[in-house]
Amino acid sequence: MTRYGKLIGASLGPGDPELITRRAWSALQSGARWLYPVKKAEESSYALSIAARGGLAIPADAEQLVFPMTRNAEVLAKAWARAAARTVELLAAGRDLVFLVEGDASTFATFGHLARVVRELAPAVVVETIPGVSSFAAAAAAAEVTLAEEDETLAVIPAAYGIEIIDHLLDEFDTLVLMKVKPLVDEVIDLLERRGLLATSCFIEKVGAPDERIVRDVAGLKGTQVNYLSLMLVQNPKRVRGELRRGCRRRRESAGSAVA
Repeated sequence: MTRYGKLIGASLGPGDPELITRRAWSALQSGARWLYPVKKAEESSYALSIAARGGLAIPADAEQLVFPMTRNAEVLAKAWARAAARTVELLAAGRDLVFLVEGDASTFATFGHLARVVRELAPAVVVETIPGVSSFAAAAAAAEVTLAEEDETLAVIPAAYGIEIIDHLLDEFDTLVLMKVKPLVDEVIDLLERRGLLATSCFIEKVGAPDERIVRDVAGLKGTQVNYLSLMLVQNPKRVRGELRRGCRRRRESAGSAVA
């Protein structure tokens, strides 16, 4: 019977190595073999660069897995199959693997899908996910923006859902986080201008990295090139909220009355 190593998804945060948790740091130094994602073979890895900037020595046997940036279903399926098969092959040697994840492994990350496919191929594999700081949490902190207070609502979506959906959600949530906003920057700016929300919006690029950029005058980004690792925080102080249902509070009050 094959004794597989453990597959560990180590969240490294969005760019600042000081945001790597102690648990992830321990996993990286545990002797587990490193796996890291790249978009093309032999291309640099942003996740790997976070660990390197943190002072961690890159192991000689660290191995890349290729996850191409494409919407071609056939190309993606083949890439995922190759990555999962290689991961299972390495795990079958009995050594733990730590997969480096930028941001948080449970939020818009490659690791979740990889872990599912690996489990399909080898159900006995134990998977551990180490949580980390998400890019939007770090971006809000860097920009000194509060994502939500008290009873406020928050939504986090890929901007790729389109302007119509974004426009609708602006009326449903107090704060909207638009992930991977690069392809729609101009259209989003036009929408925010129409809605009168430019002043309460902020653009953040490569948060935590040495070349982090925070732009509060988002209208000035129109027609410019931005990095893939970018997002926008949009707050709608004009949103009309419905009546809150404080059922838990009523139940507590009713319980207190019954005791009395």
